[in-house]
Amino acid sequence: MSSEARLYSFTQETESKLRKFRLGTSRAQDPQAVIYQIDKQSLEIAQVGDEVFTNIQELADELPDHSPRFILLSYPLTLPSGRLSVPYVLLYYLPVTCNAELRMLYAGAKELMRNTAEVGKVIEIVDIEELESIEGKLGGAE
Repeated sequence: MSSEARLYSFTQETESKLRKFRLGTSRAQDPQAVIYQIDKQSLEIAQVGDEVFTNIQELADELPDHSPRFILLSYPLTLPSGRLSVPYVLLYYLPVTCNAELRMLYAGAKELMRNTAEVGKVIEIVDIEELESIEGKLGGAE
């Protein structure tokens, strides 16, 4: 068991939601995203609400200005070869305005979240505007 797994935790329900989201989005026709946060007291990583976002702008509107978040994103793309690809990635949202304590909290959990969610790639974003150009960053994520 890694040191992150001893420090941070997922409930069985959260692990089940992670698995269901990963398997359910592999053939999605639209982008799908869910937001996760860490509870500072219990150090439990959990989904924020039950909403699955299908619109990047709505997702951006839900992100806080001064607090990090983990975002699981499944984003269908048509590759230059014409083949459909659905990259499943972890967006590590770390705004420049967040405090050092929160930066450390999320940095310590990043790899555990990556492994538990079974994503193919982690993309760090520092401001909401970067979400608008996410398709370009995903183009190379196969």
